[in-house]
Amino acid sequence: MAIYTFRLKQLTEKSPYHPDVPLFLVLIPCISAFNYYLTYSKIAFNWYLLLTFTIDTVQGYLAWLGARAVILYLDKKFPYENNPAQRILIQIASTCVISLSIISILTELVSWIVRGRPALLNFYTNDLFIISIWFLVINGIYIGLYYYRQLQKSEDQRKEESRIIAQGFSVKVGKQNIWLNFDDLTGFYVDENYVMASHKQGQKYCLEQSLDKLEKTLPTTFFFRLNRQFIIHRQIISGFKRSDNGKILVLLNGGESFPAEVPVSRTKAPAFKTWFEPA
Repeated sequence: MAIYTFRLKQLTEKSPYHPDVPLFLVLIPCISAFNYYLTYSKIAFNWYLLLTFTIDTVQGYLAWLGARAVILYLDKKFPYENNPAQRILIQIASTCVISLSIISILTELVSWIVRGRPALLNFYTNDLFIISIWFLVINGIYIGLYYYRQLQKSEDQRKEESRIIAQGFSVKVGKQNIWLNFDDLTGFYVDENYVMASHKQGQKYCLEQSLDKLEKTLPTTFFFRLNRQFIIHRQIISGFKRSDNGKILVLLNGGESFPAEVPVSRTKAPAFKTWFEPA
């Protein structure tokens, strides 16, 4: 059970359409139930209904996973940016073909196993038509999630640009407020219970906010959070070297405020490499 939960969490976190996985884990049974409501005028609640509902729901999950695999494949081979309208048409056509084929094959297989004969003609003339409409809805959800993500990225980029334009922030020193430019800072570090800003001329300023809150206000173009103790400006990083177990050591020339080498964990090392050496 723990392994299954871990795998599901991995699938969810890595999904470029998050939260599509938890969404459809709930939505597919609801769709199956609604299809029953549309198809049958009288529904008897018994073990046979539970069995057929379970089979139909499992088929729905497999068909959705097939459609999802097609969408992820198209993201790599034919992204939206090239031709959005054509991409959407290809996605709708291919996902519907794959999904309906999966459901048709599984339905025929179950029919032969249980009844010893092909599926009823009504399945192809009625049920499959209703299912195809649902997969148009599923495509609409994925397309909406994609453009919502794009909107989020645009908003994040706008905020980032605003921070860069500001080029600094104000810090309180006694009764004065002093403006610190980002280019004049070498980074930030935790000294006991205080967060300190380090100036390239050697001055140090005590800040009121935590390192976590400070990280959210800094432009990622200039600063990177190496670990729980340090946020470093790009200008004092001379490089990095590999350490044990996938870790790296970031090499600094930031004077007395920072050590010559700062360890970065294995999980954070890929993000640092991408930030330090963008493609």
